[in-house]
Amino acid sequence: MEPLSNELDLIQRVKEGDQQAFLALYDRYAPRVHALTLRILNDTMLAEEVTQDTFLKLWNHARLYLAERGPFLSWLLTIAHRTALDRLRAEGRRPLLSDSTDPDSLWPMLADTNQNADEVRWRSMYFAMQALIPDQKTVIELAYYQGLSQSEIAQELGWPLGTVKTRMRAALESLRHEWKRDDDQ
Repeated sequence: MEPLSNELDLIQRVKEGDQQAFLALYDRYAPRVHALTLRILNDTMLAEEVTQDTFLKLWNHARLYLAERGPFLSWLLTIAHRTALDRLRAEGRRPLLSDSTDPDSLWPMLADTNQNADEVRWRSMYFAMQALIPDQKTVIELAYYQGLSQSEIAQELGWPLGTVKTRMRAALESLRHEWKRDDDQ
């Protein structure tokens, strides 16, 4: 049997019910899925459960992944993100906001040291997020990690809705600018 290293080959094999291919994908991506779920949930046990749930969803719904729509890792992390937010809602709680003065110990777990194009782009997004002013970073974190709407963010922070919209727009524009700059280099 040939080595299970090609990602698209692994995904195709999972679609066909190949457990070895599934385990290879699990070994490759579980640390990043766990790091994301831990960041959202701030609870090791829940993050482990949500990581398992994410991979169970992969096993049951691998046929839904379409390579032409984007990278597999983005698809998998989207599943993890939604599953973690669903767990938060089910438990009636919200994660804590990150403290921008704390070292970000989860980043090395999210990024792959192989530095392929997707990982370089992921790293550039990380640095772009760190460069945002605190208010912009806060609204992005509330929207992404907690799944809050702009109205809910305004209520959470005690800001006018227009202020939230302005800071969200400025943050997204800054992130777009950073990505475009990286693409041009």
